[in-house]
Amino acid sequence: MFRTVSALSLVALLSVPALAQTKVEPAKVEAGKYNVDPNHTQVLFGVNHMGFTTYYGSFTDTAGTLDLDPAKPDASKLDVTIKTASVSVPSPKLLDELKGDQWLDATKFPDTTFKSTKVTKTGASTANVTGDLTLHGVTKPVTLAVTYVNAGTNPLSKSYTAGFEAKGKIKRSDFGVKTYVPLIGDDVDLIISGSFEHAK
Repeated sequence: MFRTVSALSLVALLSVPALAQTKVEPAKVEAGKYNVDPNHTQVLFGVNHMGFTTYYGSFTDTAGTLDLDPAKPDASKLDVTIKTASVSVPSPKLLDELKGDQWLDATKFPDTTFKSTKVTKTGASTANVTGDLTLHGVTKPVTLAVTYVNAGTNPLSKSYTAGFEAKGKIKRSDFGVKTYVPLIGDDVDLIISGSFEHAK
């Protein structure tokens, strides 16, 4: 049974057209309103752990919209909400601590949001997106370096999808999250893999 299922799955995967063969130029991406695809959007963070390693975690519950204007990228707008309690790390003990009032205080501050205020094109497929990040009840301007990945019809969901990757850095102490600084790093690296489905 296991071999039969595996074979059928392999055939299904091989029958899906390779998206890499249909690269869509940024200027030709469909304009309009997009919704975050929560099942394929990842928000990752990394912080220095006592000088030994970079400790990574993620947030798993995201929602929001992207108003995309490929002809005028600076007119595009992004509005994303992350459920703070969706933070995920390998250690159950640390996970409870991160949700508590010494760290993210997810009960008091259930939502982490980013609302763009400015989009500046930096290349054919890149832009800096500046916006207001509200974390732990504090709002500060943050700039993300965004790279367009690709767009087209998802062969499985049949939804027109646009994908982007964003990178940025914040100081957690700027947002009132100061526990164990500097033993645990103040600088937090952000990596966001964003998948957006066209709202038709």
